[in-house]
Amino acid sequence: MSSMPSSNLTIEAMKKIFAEGKRFDGRKLTELRDISITLDISNKAEGSAGVKIGKTEVLVGVKLGIGTPYPDSPDKGNLTVSGDLLPLASPRFEMGPPDFWGIELPRLVDRAVRESHMIELDKLVIEEGEKVWTVYIDIYPINDDGNLIDAATIGAIIALKNTMMPELDKDGKIDYEKKATKKFPLSKGISPISFSFFKLGNSVIMDPTREEEETCEARVTFGLSNWKDQYMINSCQKSGNTPFTKEEIGQIMDLLPKKFEEVNEKLKKFL
Repeated sequence: MSSMPSSNLTIEAMKKIFAEGKRFDGRKLTELRDISITLDISNKAEGSAGVKIGKTEVLVGVKLGIGTPYPDSPDKGNLTVSGDLLPLASPRFEMGPPDFWGIELPRLVDRAVRESHMIELDKLVIEEGEKVWTVYIDIYPINDDGNLIDAATIGAIIALKNTMMPELDKDGKIDYEKKATKKFPLSKGISPISFSFFKLGNSVIMDPTREEEETCEARVTFGLSNWKDQYMINSCQKSGNTPFTKEEIGQIMDLLPKKFEEVNEKLKKFL
């Protein structure tokens, strides 16, 4: 599953300690690391946030531009998510065209955001079929110590929640001289969160460090939101050849609402 496979000795050691319900940093198998948020990390972006989960650190910016709507959605604005995975963040990343991981990370963030309908894309139309706002979400990992997907999704949600709409001048162009006072159109009460579960042997863990992540054989990531007091799975993607058993998926389904409330409580003041 990882681009930098661990030695058999490391894998066996991890498998043994996980089977005992333990981890090297003292956490339980499904216990999350501390989360910290920094707002407005960029004065050039319409919205931005920095997220730390343990030692994993991600910066996310939201920029708004004017473009042509996609042919299949002339009455909606556009959304595009990109990730810039630089070697400074991890020895797993290399310069050059994005590899599978460089494509998968922004795609999973995109799906968690898009399929939750958090953004009211229909309110981003300037001239139907001709001109709409395009939302650019840019992800910049600074330090990869595992679980980048969930950190990046949190960063995207916080940045969107704090995004302001720029003003247009008389020619219909963005006026960056005017202070933005209008909030970005978001669906009330919807804040999706991503949760990734990793499997090694017969153990399932959450929020792995990079060393733990590199030993695992499979991962499944869910984009979860709460809509009208109902938990909604908006996206799901699995990676790795090893299957999750029916019992393991059942345990994950039981955990998801609890973990959603746990993380949502930590993020509440930023949402």
